[in-house]
Amino acid sequence: MQIDLRGRTALVTGSTQGIGLAIARGLAAAGARVGLNGRSSDSVERGIAELRAELPDAVLVPVVADVASEEGFETAVAALPEVDVLVNNLGIFESRPALEITDEEWRRFFEVNVLAAVRLTRHHLPRMAGRGWGRILYIASDSAVVIPAEMIHYGMSKTALLAVSRGFAKEAAGTGVTVNSVIAGPTHTGGVEDFVYQLVDRDLPWDEAQREFMKRHRPQSLIQRLIEPEEIAHLVTYLSSPLSSATTGGALRVDGGYVDAILP
Repeated sequence: MQIDLRGRTALVTGSTQGIGLAIARGLAAAGARVGLNGRSSDSVERGIAELRAELPDAVLVPVVADVASEEGFETAVAALPEVDVLVNNLGIFESRPALEITDEEWRRFFEVNVLAAVRLTRHHLPRMAGRGWGRILYIASDSAVVIPAEMIHYGMSKTALLAVSRGFAKEAAGTGVTVNSVIAGPTHTGGVEDFVYQLVDRDLPWDEAQREFMKRHRPQSLIQRLIEPEEIAHLVTYLSSPLSSATTGGALRVDGGYVDAILP
């Protein structure tokens, strides 16, 4: 398959590192003009420098904004008022005993992980529909389906994204705009190696250490290793392309078989 996004503009929220940066890289490699988003100029500049070192011809737009706030939303829209591809990747997580999660924390997780994406969708979906083409994606998690007891506020927010995605897909029916969510499984992102080595023998080489970690602590995984961010980006890049024109309203899994179910 040849994925060609030349002439398309994409915005990837929370894209200065990890999964978001990998998605931005995938879209830029396919020819898209990509908005790289982060809360600070330094983080955005570092992300752009990393991508330009790999893709010197990439067209990258700095979008310095906290899109979880109304002010940040306005800043992001001013930087990229029209996009063809919107990837709502921004998200936060933390561990907290269920009965100790405060009202403020519940609100914060909803506002950052859900409302920020809703706000951007509300702006961009009508404009995409008016042009007769668009792609909107929400990066969810296996935690949307397998709610983690140690962070149910995070699980709640990712479950909400599945509902939001399906609902906006219905709103976009017949317009040429597709809306999907991507259920990402346990992923090799920043800091995860330290976490893994807290739980397994530090003398093991990384490949062996992660397999031991998965066997002991994530035994549901069928690939028995952590997912690389690029593997998630591959699916997102496909879903952002014209090749995915008949895929909408879906919750598509790139979870290494972690969720033990045929359907999400």
